[in-house]
Amino acid sequence: MSSPPLSKKRRISGSEPPSGSSRAPVPSLSSSATPTNGMAKNGGEAEIDEGLYSRQLYVLGHEAMKRMQTSNVLVSGLRGLGVEVAKNLVLGGVKSVTLHDPHPAAWPDLASQFYLREEDVGQNRAEATLPRLAELNSYVAVSSSREPLSQELLAPFQVVVLTNSTLEEQLWVGDFCHSHGIKLVVADTRGLFGQLFCDFGDDMVVTDTNGEQPLSPSIDGCPGEVTCLDEARHGFETGDFVTFTEVEGMEQLNSCGPVEIRVLGPYTFSIGDTSEFGDYVRGGHCHPGQDKRLRESLVEPELMVTDFAKAERPPMLHWGWQGLHRFIAQRGHAPRPRHQGDAAEMVALTRALAPGVELDEKLLQELAFQATGDLAPLNAFIGGLAAQEVMKAVSGKFTPITQWLYFDALECLPEENKETVLTEEQCRPRNSRYDGQIAVFGADLQAKLGAQKYFVVGAGAIGCELLKNFAMMGLGCGPEGSITVTDMDTIEKSNLNRQFLFRPWDVTKLKSERAAAAVRAMNPSLRITSRPERVGPETERVYDDDFFEGLDGVANALDNVDARLYMDRRCVYYRKPLLESGTLGTKGNVQVVIPFLSESYSSSQDPPEKAIPICTLKNFPNAIEHTLQWARDEFEGLFKQPAENVNQYLMDPRFLERTLRLAGTQPLEVLEAVERSLVTERPRDWPDCVAWACRHWHRQYSNNIRQLLHNFPPEQTTNSGTLFWSGPKRCPHPLVFDPDNPLHLDYVLAAANLFAQSYGLEGSRDRAAVAELVRHVRVPPFTPKAGVRIHVSDQELQSAATAMDDGRLEELKASLPSPEELRGFRMYPIDFEKDDDTNFHMDFIVAASNLRAENYDIPPADRHKSKLIAGKIIPAIATTTAAVVGLGCLELLKVVQGHRRLSSYKNGFLNLALPFLGFSEPIACPRNKYYEVEWTLWDRFEVQGLQPDGQEMTLRQFLAYFKREHRLEITMLSQGVSMLYSFFMPPAKLRERHDQPMTEIVARVSKKRLGRHVKALVFELCCNDDTEADIEVPYVRYSIR
Repeated sequence: MSSPPLSKKRRISGSEPPSGSSRAPVPSLSSSATPTNGMAKNGGEAEIDEGLYSRQLYVLGHEAMKRMQTSNVLVSGLRGLGVEVAKNLVLGGVKSVTLHDPHPAAWPDLASQFYLREEDVGQNRAEATLPRLAELNSYVAVSSSREPLSQELLAPFQVVVLTNSTLEEQLWVGDFCHSHGIKLVVADTRGLFGQLFCDFGDDMVVTDTNGEQPLSPSIDGCPGEVTCLDEARHGFETGDFVTFTEVEGMEQLNSCGPVEIRVLGPYTFSIGDTSEFGDYVRGGHCHPGQDKRLRESLVEPELMVTDFAKAERPPMLHWGWQGLHRFIAQRGHAPRPRHQGDAAEMVALTRALAPGVELDEKLLQELAFQATGDLAPLNAFIGGLAAQEVMKAVSGKFTPITQWLYFDALECLPEENKETVLTEEQCRPRNSRYDGQIAVFGADLQAKLGAQKYFVVGAGAIGCELLKNFAMMGLGCGPEGSITVTDMDTIEKSNLNRQFLFRPWDVTKLKSERAAAAVRAMNPSLRITSRPERVGPETERVYDDDFFEGLDGVANALDNVDARLYMDRRCVYYRKPLLESGTLGTKGNVQVVIPFLSESYSSSQDPPEKAIPICTLKNFPNAIEHTLQWARDEFEGLFKQPAENVNQYLMDPRFLERTLRLAGTQPLEVLEAVERSLVTERPRDWPDCVAWACRHWHRQYSNNIRQLLHNFPPEQTTNSGTLFWSGPKRCPHPLVFDPDNPLHLDYVLAAANLFAQSYGLEGSRDRAAVAELVRHVRVPPFTPKAGVRIHVSDQELQSAATAMDDGRLEELKASLPSPEELRGFRMYPIDFEKDDDTNFHMDFIVAASNLRAENYDIPPADRHKSKLIAGKIIPAIATTTAAVVGLGCLELLKVVQGHRRLSSYKNGFLNLALPFLGFSEPIACPRNKYYEVEWTLWDRFEVQGLQPDGQEMTLRQFLAYFKREHRLEITMLSQGVSMLYSFFMPPAKLRERHDQPMTEIVARVSKKRLGRHVKALVFELCCNDDTEADIEVPYVRYSIR
C-alpha cells in the first residue's frame, strides 16, 4: 500500500487551557510603571510581525507566539541575572514585562548588569534599566515598580520570575502563585554556581514536547507491518501514534484515527491487529504531570542533572543553597569572599538543616566563598534557561524543567595552588565594577583579562552576546588590551529579534560598527575596533601575520561552515585558542579549541546533507521540500542564469569559445537559453511579459505533465508487474489554467514582474489588469510527442549517452544577433532575496511550488513554511544564544588562565526544548609519528628561507635540508593548489627549478606575486623515510621575512 503522509503524535491526555486563562490587563502600577515605549501593540487578535519575529517563529510557531502575546510577566530583581531574563523576554515578544526592584544600583551591579551605567549608581535599578530594555521591542509594554512585593502586585500576572530574592520571599510568593494559577520561576547565581526552579501549577498543558517536525515517510507493506520506502527511517518510538492517508485497497485505514505503534526496526513498525483500532480522538495534548509548590518541592525535590560527570552535586547544592539563605537571614549579608570563618559557619548551618545527610563540605565551602560572586557568563546561561522556561509556561511549547536545576562550573577555578592564588586579600571588594568577578577569581586574573587581545568574527546574534559578555568581564579593557570585531553585513529588521545590540534606527548600518558602539556604551573602558572586511583568503592583507600574531585568541560568531573552517585553519596556523559556538532553534553547542591539547574544529565534521535526486526533482516529487527546491531551481534558471549568460555573450569575446568547450550537452543548453533570451522570448513591453508568464505556466503545469503521462501512463507496470506509479512515485495530473484562480494569477503576476525586471522593463501590481491581459494570451496547442526520453533514476541519467547535435549548434550560432547589433543592451540578473516581501521573489517561489504540489497531490505549504525551506533559514531564538554564549565565555576564563588539563575544558551541548544539557571533555589532538618524532596538527617544520649570506634557499637546498636535518626524502612538494616539485616531473623542468629560489618558483607556478604582507609560506610535503616507505609528516612554515 502506498501511504504518504504519516503524522506522529504522542500519547494524549489532559485538556485545553481555560478560555482566556493567559489574558490579563497590563498591571496598574505606580506612576513609575508607565511604559516608556507607548502602549504595547501585542494583544489577543494582533497580527504577528513576521518581518521581526521570522526566525523565532520557526522555533515556536504561530500558535505559541499568539499565546505569548497575551501574557504579562513580572521580573523581580534587576541585577545581572534579572536583566538577562527580562532582555530575552522582551525580545521574545510577550505582551508586557514589569521590572520590579526596590533597591538602588550599586557599583557591584555593574559586573553583569549591562543596562546600568556608572552614572546610574544610586538610582533605582528597575527605573534606570527600563528605558534601555524598552528600546528592544516596541511590541512589548515595559514598565517598572519599586513598591514591595505583595499579593495585589502579583495577582495580574501569568508568570512571576524571582531573582536576587530571599528564601522567605520565595516561599510566600510560591504559595500565592501556586494557589492562584500563576506560573513561578525562581533563578539565582552565586559566582560559578547557578540555581533554577519552576512551578507551573496543576494545569500546565504542553502542546508540543520537543518542537521536532513529525515525519511523513512513504510506506509499503501489509496492514499489520509497515515498511518505509526510499531507505527512509521512520523516526518513531514505540507508543507513538500515527494516522494514515491515501491508502488504496484498505480505505478504512484512512479514517480510523491515530493508531498506536510498536517499533520493529529503523524502517519498520507494527500497527497491531487491524480489526481492533482504538477510539482515540485526534487533537488532544500531552500532560506531563503536576508541579509541586516551592515549599513542598524544597523538602522533596525533583532534580535535573545538568552534567552527568557531577551527578552527585545537585542534592548537595540543594542543601547548600538553603544553608546560604539561612546564613544571609541571620547575618544580614552573604559570606565574604574566601572568608574561612563565614564559610565554616555556612557549612555548619547547612549541616544542621540536613541531619544524617553526608554532605560534600568542600563543595559547600566553595559555594560560601563565591556567594558574592556575580559573573556575566553564568547570568547569561541561567538567564537564557529561565527565560525559555517562562516562554514554555505561557505558550505550552516544549517540555518544562521538573523542577530544580543546579549548575556549577568549578573547572574555571585555578587548576593548581588554588588556596594560595585565591586568598581573601586577592578576592576582596575594591569598589570596582568588576568586584563580582574579582570575588571569584581575584584581582590578578582581572588584570590579565584586561590585557587580552581578542578577535570576534561576526556581529550577529552570537557576536552581540559575546561582545556584551566581554564588556562585562573586562576583556580587552586594560591599557594593553583590545577587541576587534568584524562583520561585512548590514543590519536588517529580522535581526532585531535576537541581535540585541541593534535598534530599529540601526537598520541598513554596518553590524560591526553599531555593535562596537553599543558595547562601548556598556563599558566605556572597552578598547574595541570594528572592521567591515570579511575573513577569507582575499583579506589576508588586512588580517595578516602581524594581526594574528598579536592576538591572544579568537571567538567565532559565524553562520556558515566554510568561514568556520577557514578561521579554524588560521587559528591552527597561528596557534591561537578558538571559541566556536552555534545554535539551531533551541539547540546549541560550544566547542573550545586549545593549541597542542585538543583537536581543531576541522578535525570532525557533520556528514553532508542528503541531496534530493535530480530525477525526483524533475519528474517524481513526493514531498513539499521537492517542489520548493524545484521552484528555487526555476527561479535561478529563469531570472538569473539566462541574464548572466546573455551579459557574458555581449561583453566577453571568448564566451562562445568557452561555452563550446563545456562537457556533454551544456553548450547546446546554454546557447538555446541565450537564443530564447535575445530572440524568441525577448519582450518588448509589459503585455509581452505577462504573455510569456502565461505560456510558461502552461508549459510547466500542463504540457510537461501531459508528456510525462504519455511516456508513463497511470496504469503502466514495471517488469516485475508492480505499478510504475506507486511507492514514492506519485502519479501527477495536468492543471487547467484559470485566471480567476488566485494561485494561478499569483504565479503569472510574480513571474511576469521578475521577467520584466530582468530586462529592465517596468512591471505592474494591478491584478485585475493582469487577469484581463491573460484572457487574451494565445497559448499554442500541445500534443505529447513520441520518442521523448525521460530518465527514471539518476543512475539512468548518468549512464545515458549524450550525443552533441553539431548541426543545431551551428544553427544557434547563426541565429544569435551579434554583440555589435545589441550595443548598449544588457540584462539584469536577479539574486534571490527571501526577506523582502515586496520583490516578488517569495511570491514566485510559493506559487511555483504549490502549483507543482497540486500537480502531484502533495499538500501545499504556506508562505511561512515555504520561506523556511526555500530560503534555508536557520531557526533562532535569543534564549538559546544567550545560554550558549554564557557557556562559551566560561571556557574563555579557563583559556585566559592557561589551563593545561584537557579535563578542565568542557564542550557543551544543549536543547532547551527537551530540556537537555550535556558536557564532554574535548577530544585530544591525534598523535602521529615519523621515526621517533611525535607530532600533532599543531606541529610543523620551521624553515628559515633566508640563508646567513642573505640569499634565499633554492629548491635544491630545500630538498637537501630535509635529507640532512630530518632524514626525509621529499617526493612531492606543494603550496596551496600549486605543485612545486615532484619526483616524476620532466627532467628539463626539474633542472630549471633546482637552482631557483623557493619564492620565485611559487610566484611562477601560481602566477601570483607575493604581497609584502606575507611573512611566510606554507608547504605540504610527501616524504619517504630511510627505507623508502611513504610517511606522513607535518607541514612546513617557510619564513621569508
